[in-house]
Amino acid sequence: MPFCTSCGNQVGDAKFCPACGTSVGAAPSGYGQQQPPAYPPPAVTTPLEYSIHGDNLQVARIKLQPGQELFAEAGKMLYKTANISWETRMSGESIGQKIWGAIKRTVMGESLFLTYFRASSPGEIGFAGNYPGRIQAIELGAGRSWLVQRDGFLVAQSGVQLNIALVKKIGAGIFGGEGFVLEKLTGPGTVFIHAGGDQIEMNLQPGETIQVDTGCVVGFEESVNYDIQFVGGIKTAIFGGEGIFLTTLTGPGKIIIQSMTLEKLRRELVPARTGGDERNPLGALGGIFSSED
Repeated sequence: MPFCTSCGNQVGDAKFCPACGTSVGAAPSGYGQQQPPAYPPPAVTTPLEYSIHGDNLQVARIKLQPGQELFAEAGKMLYKTANISWETRMSGESIGQKIWGAIKRTVMGESLFLTYFRASSPGEIGFAGNYPGRIQAIELGAGRSWLVQRDGFLVAQSGVQLNIALVKKIGAGIFGGEGFVLEKLTGPGTVFIHAGGDQIEMNLQPGETIQVDTGCVVGFEESVNYDIQFVGGIKTAIFGGEGIFLTTLTGPGKIIIQSMTLEKLRRELVPARTGGDERNPLGALGGIFSSED
């Protein structure tokens, strides 16, 4: 016995349903029509238009479109057009989250507050580091993370999460030159980091290892293994000027290395320093357990 596809009433041999008048054999109401999604689609992070100007005192010039938002450590903005609004605030929804976020940023060497910048119409804003160095832009996909040195963060899109990461191995934390605390940046979005001197970017293959002077690691992908290694001999440790440990990075993943650390820059600016790269073997004995970084 045929039934009406609209109301379920028995229709027999009739061409139309006697209850609701629907044509027999007609598709149910709404059949084949595109149904609205149960949940709104996730927000898409619009790619940034930017350029990096200068040599070793670089400026990141970012063009913002309406609705785009950035956040940066307080004091890193160089200039902005008048149509870009800014607000300094603590991240987090509850008071507890705000306080915990401020504590984490203090541990990371960053400011207590973050400054947010939003464009109501097309505009431009510039950011720069606090000492001579270069700026690197990293494109982070959703869920992709980089670990960078303390004070390395400059500015990022609002979709990027800035968090704290602890070194998993005690030895790497003590002798690795970066300390126990690193900054973890997770996408989606574009993030800009700043480090001293020039920078080298490498892409390590699975199992490939590179040894780096402690303190010269700017950042690396989360997939890279970070550890320390003994240089191999007491004579090298005492007279080599690099300390007794080297930082080891093992792939797969990308890494960034800097040619000038902030500690090196401070040391070279000390008035009492003798010229050149001379090493005093007796002085090296005092710093045997760490490099000059």
